[in-house]
Amino acid sequence: MSDFLYLVDQPALTDFCAGLRGAAWLALDTEFIREQTFYPQLCLIQLATPDRIACIDPLALPSLDPLLELLYDPAITKVLHAAHQDLELFFHLRGAAPAPVFDTQLAALALGQGHQLSYAALVQQLLGVELDKAHTRADWRQRPLAPAWLAYAADDVRYLRELYPRQVAALQQRSWLAALAEDFQAMCHPDRYRLQPSEAWRRVREHDRLSGVQRAVLRSLAAWREEQASRHDRPRRWILGDIVLLELARRMPASMEQLQRIRGLPAATLQRHGALLLERIAAARAEPPEQWPLRSVRPRLTPRQMAQVDEWLILIAGRARDYGIPPQICADRRDVENLLAGLDSPLQHGWRAALVGRELQARQAGDDNA
Repeated sequence: MSDFLYLVDQPALTDFCAGLRGAAWLALDTEFIREQTFYPQLCLIQLATPDRIACIDPLALPSLDPLLELLYDPAITKVLHAAHQDLELFFHLRGAAPAPVFDTQLAALALGQGHQLSYAALVQQLLGVELDKAHTRADWRQRPLAPAWLAYAADDVRYLRELYPRQVAALQQRSWLAALAEDFQAMCHPDRYRLQPSEAWRRVREHDRLSGVQRAVLRSLAAWREEQASRHDRPRRWILGDIVLLELARRMPASMEQLQRIRGLPAATLQRHGALLLERIAAARAEPPEQWPLRSVRPRLTPRQMAQVDEWLILIAGRARDYGIPPQICADRRDVENLLAGLDSPLQHGWRAALVGRELQARQAGDDNA
């Protein structure tokens, strides 16, 4: 007999959620599929408290409202591992991400337990438990779900509820719990999940290698791809791949003949959308230079500040090693330059500020007042 509930009917879900009201926290995970869609398809939701575990089947239930009321209760901390995709799923489901959250992957980084550590690796490291990985690539849309699959899913929150108090205690020992809360709050900001077609070009690799007008073309084409993918619920790469987008932006074809020479452009896309692509390219090329997207520009620093960048990078590396954190994860040269120039920098926020950022800001203020 399993030690977790499998909830497939509405009264059972309602009763279960009612029993969790007033909980201080709960462990949360989801199983979803998105290989063939733009939006993730929710297939299973796992919840755990110190004494209860449940796998909730959204494909069998007429309404998830009792569960969503629980997840969106601001008095309950939701504990997840690598939370971004789960939060994105709920954002598209309800228009907001559940909050507050605690991400055990981010906490592991700040505690020197590993960078981008998988859930299985963290459980192995902290609890000495080796998790079964046999169902990592399972198609969670299938029904009925095999008992082994459900047990695998339940384990994703079974040990999450054990990791959470250990990490909280370790963060409290460092007095970093409040600092991490800022990072966790940022995870829930709607701008992380809201569709912004005009900004989609920034996710295309190597966009910084393009000239100003080429970036304008890329912005227009990437926005079109984003709109098409979201409207038809298809992966971006099914509309146009990043390599094709970059090639279109570099070469900026002006005729159907030139468009046909773009390597990798699907024949169906050429036939269906070729004229529209040419229109968007021509319109982007006609934009005045002041409207072109700007390449990231390094701040101008004084000779003294330039020397400080190297000094501070050495200090940051030493402090990061003291805590078992890879220095390059803490800050890079651009982050330090921005801090010295009075621009926003990751060193001003969250665990990075607690580790070394506040100290650097204090040094900078002292230099300014000297």
